Amino acid sequence: MSTSLVGALAVPLGVPPLQSLLDISPLTVVGALLLLIAVAAVYSAVEIVEAYEKEALTVFGEYRDLLEPGIHVIPPFVSRTYPFDMRTQTIDVPQQEAITRDNSPVTADAVIYVRVMDAKKAFLEVEEYKRAVSNLAQTTLRAVLGDMELDDTLSRREMINERIREELDEPTDEWGIRVESVEVREVNPAAGVKQAMEQQTSAERRRRAMILEAQGERRSAIEQAQGAKQSDIVRAQGAKQSQILEAQGDAISTVLRAKSAESMGERAIIDKGMETMEQIGQGESSTFILPQELSSLVGRYGKHLSGSDVSDMSTADGAGQLDSLDFDAETRELIGLDNIAEIIGQIDEEAQVDVDAMEEEAQAIKEGDRLRAGESETLDETE
Repeated sequence: MSTSLVGALAVPLGVPPLQSLLDISPLTVVGALLLLIAVAAVYSAVEIVEAYEKEALTVFGEYRDLLEPGIHVIPPFVSRTYPFDMRTQTIDVPQQEAITRDNSPVTADAVIYVRVMDAKKAFLEVEEYKRAVSNLAQTTLRAVLGDMELDDTLSRREMINERIREELDEPTDEWGIRVESVEVREVNPAAGVKQAMEQQTSAERRRRAMILEAQGERRSAIEQAQGAKQSDIVRAQGAKQSQILEAQGDAISTVLRAKSAESMGERAIIDKGMETMEQIGQGESSTFILPQELSSLVGRYGKHLSGSDVSDMSTADGAGQLDSLDFDAETRELIGLDNIAEIIGQIDEEAQVDVDAMEEEAQAIKEGDRLRAGESETLDETE
């Protein structure tokens, strides 16, 4: 291709002709190269460290310093930096298979929370601390599970976490790493063991259900027996109360009938005796003899008239005895216990004799006797 053709094509494309490039002086080219080298050196010499990081600095492969957050100037082209995140970091532990102390296969996985406490140790003492911590956690997890029984691995999760953390503390401290916590996410027994556990759980639940059902039946039987006992007691108390009320009613009826009969009998006898005395008084004899029984009966009748006998009966033998019995208000009202005195008083009022009339009649008999006695003495003196 001729030079003229190259120039013709270069001009429309905005590229200086080859002749123009050949016309640039070598000094200009050197200056441009130096400028490029200066820019690269400045870019390489300025290091910016984030706020959550620290960086290890090496010069010619030799550890020089630990760069804190901020802007730093380092030797260009011969320096290298290695950043370390100082925040808490999460490391997943892959699922591990282990055999428990009672020869039950289980699988488990975990998650570890770590933080770089010394970036210099993490740089110089261990290669890729995250992978190292993960591998150490895997072996520790298998060892802890193998030292426990199956039931403990399933129920004592906190103890597993604590033991793994304690096992990781010592080696990770030498690496400048602190294990903040360990969490076992899942522990799964083998399929056959899981099926046997499910059967055991079902059997245990059936056993508990049978126990609860038996306890419920026992409690129901006890409640029924107690209810029957209470019912029998209530019926017995009701029968007893009924017998007491019947006996009290019979006693009251007997007392009233006896009192009425006594009052009516004495009244009839006294009335008959008074009629006899009246007949005797109408006789001509001035002297007559009263039987002792009639005198005693008249005396008793006098007491009866004065109310002493009735009051004694009502207080001592009748209502007093009945009042001494312990009845509730409903029972007293039912048998009319509070009205006994009134009933007896009504009977006594019906049996009473007009005392004034009897006294007037007795006084008339006496005056008639005196008159007849005086007439007899007059006739004797005349004779």
